[in-house]
Order: sequence, then C-alpha cells, then structure tokens
Amino acid sequence: MSAMFEELDFAPTPIGAISLRRRHILALKTDVFEILLGDEHLMSSLFTASEVALAELGLSALADDNLDILVGGLGLGYTAQAVLAHDAVSRLTVIDLLEPVIRWHQEGLVPMKTELADDHRCRLVQGDFFALASSETGFDAQQPGRQYDAILIDIDHTPERLLHGGSAGFYTVDGLKNLQRFLKPSGIVGLWSDERPDEAITGLLGGAFAQSWAEPVVFANPLQDGREITQTVYLGRKAPVEI
Repeated sequence: MSAMFEELDFAPTPIGAISLRRRHILALKTDVFEILLGDEHLMSSLFTASEVALAELGLSALADDNLDILVGGLGLGYTAQAVLAHDAVSRLTVIDLLEPVIRWHQEGLVPMKTELADDHRCRLVQGDFFALASSETGFDAQQPGRQYDAILIDIDHTPERLLHGGSAGFYTVDGLKNLQRFLKPSGIVGLWSDERPDEAITGLLGGAFAQSWAEPVVFANPLQDGREITQTVYLGRKAPVEI
C-alpha cells in the first residue's frame, strides 16, 4: 500500500504557493493526486469527467482532420490527454501560467507521468493565457496571429469565480469577440465550469459567437456514496467564412 500522504512538490508562483500532493484513500483503495493553490483545491485526479468532456465536446463539434488545438490550463493534464486521444489532432499547444505545473509533467510527477511532454504533437508553454488572448500576436510568437480549430479553456472555477484578477476582462462580450481573431472560421471555444449550467454564461457566449450552448456533465462522487455532481462545458462557434 502507498504511504497515506505525500507532498510531491511545493513552489512559490506569482499568484501564490502551489503544491502537488498524493493521498491514499482507504475507502476507495486508490491514490488521489491533487493540486492546491494555497489552501484552495484546483484539481483532483478523482474528478476528471468534465475536464475530459471539455475536450470530447469541443472536438466533436469539429468536422475536419489535421486539427490544431489550443488548451488554456494544464493542471494534471486530463483535457490535453483527451485531445491527443483523437487521431484527427495533429498539433496541440497547452498554455499554463505556472512553471511548476509544466515541470511536473516533464519530470513525471503526475499520474500520466511524462505522456504529454513526450508526445511530438504536444507543446507545453509557460505563459499568461489571458494576456496572450488580448495581445496583438496571440499565442505563438513564431507565428503571429496563428489561428486554431478549437480553443479549450480550463483555468478558472467558472467565468464568475476567478483564480486571480488577471482574467476579469476576458469574460465579457468584447473579450470573447477579441479571442475570435485566433480561431479559424467555424472554430470552437470551450469554457469549463465546476457549477451547473447558467443561462447568463450561455448568453454571454451568444453575444460574442454565432452559436452558443451549454453541455451539463453529470458524474458520481465516490466519496459521497455516488451522489451526482453536475458541472458544465460551455461552447461557442465562430461564424463560417461568408461567401
């Protein structure tokens, strides 16, 4: 049996101290990996259904092959892993603000070890997603204005519960419209939320995109006798090229 608790890494960051830890849950006979920012839980390997759904729902809304995907937020890597499971994906860029999170994947401290860092299709990039989204050049300094088939964002708890103030201006009609500069025609933007669908957020996306909709993601909480949890993936589609 594993040790009951182990802190795998702890590091200061511009937005507070971040830690990666592993706990053994006797009732489930399993190890659980967790990321904390200070005392705030950011992610757990026990609850990954909606992170995976962000990738699955975003990519299912696309019809093309040779897809170029951008993910905002790395965490334990489950959204990125789900993106790379699709043969239609030829390139994936993952942007994360925090150097320690990227290093955990490079050093194999996370449950999937170095799977993402070793995949030739995947680039792990340290950067401020929201600052890059509002910049003139976008997310690729070597290819200014580069456009993606989908931009999938799992950074804040919800568009209304932010990790820090740097993302506040992004969750507006103007902020989301601005993001469309880096989307291909008919491209998809996906937002993750750890709460139930909110018509106000769907409406916000509707003010910026040609189409918008919310997809509830329902899964059982094994720590609470299978009680259902509902989280949400919000999706917006950029208009196609006008003929």
